[in-house]
Amino acid sequence: MEWIFYIVAFLAAAALTGTAVYALYWSSKNGQLRNFEQGAKSIFDDEEPIGRMTDQFPEKRRRVGPGNVNPKAK
Repeated sequence: MEWIFYIVAFLAAAALTGTAVYALYWSSKNGQLRNFEQGAKSIFDDEEPIGRMTDQFPEKRRRVGPGNVNPKAK
C-alpha cells in the first residue's frame, strides 16, 4: 500500500520539475533572461533615484492590554 505514496510523490516531483523546466524555456524564449540591469532599473523614477532609499516603515504600535499603558491616552 505504501507504493501508492511513492507513485504520487514521484508524479508530483516530475510535474514540479517539468513546470520549472518549461518556465525557464519560456523565459529564455521571450527574452526575459536578457539584460537584467535594465529590468531592475525600470522600477525607479525621478522621485526615487537609484541608490537612495525613500521607503519608510510605519511606526510599531504597542498593544494596549491589561499590563500595557497606552502613551497616547494621556
